[in-house]
Amino acid sequence: MNAPYTPASGLLAGLNRRWARFAARHPLQLPSDRAIVTITFDDFPKSAATIGAALLEQHGWRGTYYASAGYAGGVTHHGAMFDSGDLHRLTRAGHEIACHTYSHLDASQVGSAAFLADIARNERALKAMGLETELDSFAFPYGEATPTTKRALSEHFSNLRGVHADINRGGADRNLLKSVPIDGGEPGIQRAIDAAESLSRHTGWLIYYAHDVQDCPTQWGCTPAQLERVCAAIAESGAEVLTMREAVQQMETAA
Repeated sequence: MNAPYTPASGLLAGLNRRWARFAARHPLQLPSDRAIVTITFDDFPKSAATIGAALLEQHGWRGTYYASAGYAGGVTHHGAMFDSGDLHRLTRAGHEIACHTYSHLDASQVGSAAFLADIARNERALKAMGLETELDSFAFPYGEATPTTKRALSEHFSNLRGVHADINRGGADRNLLKSVPIDGGEPGIQRAIDAAESLSRHTGWLIYYAHDVQDCPTQWGCTPAQLERVCAAIAESGAEVLTMREAVQQMETAA
């Protein structure tokens, strides 16, 4: 689990990903009169739980942390990973803990029964670590989804997130929500900033995802200064910043 994993590539893999985006959809109507931003962290590294959370809290915001309990207390290519103390501190501060499978599984490479069993294992492990809140939100590791897993997971979670880089506008698919990465060095950070700036012209639900937040980040991470620049652009946009759970609850209430 420590080495970076590369999802399948090629024509067939690309076609399968495209099919997953259009199949087994669960429409979610987004508000047309305001912009919403959600900041999420995948896996999640301890740097996201400490440095990342502190930066969000300076703005009065809270984030969603997708936990893979198989990483808890260990060290991966992202550095030291979260532990039970991070879970307790984040939940007490109002952040959302969400599900990311126990073993960080690629849904396109395992059967749906094994995938669901790993999710159940993740929930048991997080509860054993002291998590008292329910897991309402889910993110597909690597963004790899299938129509079968989308249907099955929609019965367990209020929203499912992928990694298709775009802003959710108009009618979104709550079974595979789009998201924008906060990574990729300066070009990637500028794209993340541009996405926030676009909200003043065209409202929508902009979901960000990040991993490690450290001075020498991985290719999937960012520096504290880069994250703060993205946060500054969000603040300037005037968007409301909500967790995944909060955003979906508001949209359901308004529907």
